[in-house]
Amino acid sequence: MIVTDPISDMLTRIRNATMMQHGSVNIPTSKTKVEIAKILKEEGFIRSYTLDQKQDVQALIRIQLHYHPDGESAINGLKRISKPGLRVYVGKDKIPRYFGGQAIPIISTSQGILTGNRAKRQGIGGEVLCYVW
Repeated sequence: MIVTDPISDMLTRIRNATMMQHGSVNIPTSKTKVEIAKILKEEGFIRSYTLDQKQDVQALIRIQLHYHPDGESAINGLKRISKPGLRVYVGKDKIPRYFGGQAIPIISTSQGILTGNRAKRQGIGGEVLCYVW
């Protein structure tokens, strides 16, 4: 199956899995998706992720979703910002805040994929991929 926006596909798979309260979700892998999963783990939105490399098929990222003791997901929302038809770039002084700073922006920079706070500390801007809250 051809996917025109792989990052949006990843976010949709995670959103659907959390709505159905699945324990994990499998996503076709890419370097960008692995970096996004790494940020989600560092920020506490997912429990863990592993790479499943099997021969003759595309590798998968298995994301273990994180739930609070009351059964509520750690991820309340995901929003794709920059899309293939409309790229959204920000400078180092214009890194956005969403939901009063409760959501974290994930930004693709020249130094790799970073959270908005890290990009601001390093003084670099880039393409705003998505918000997670």
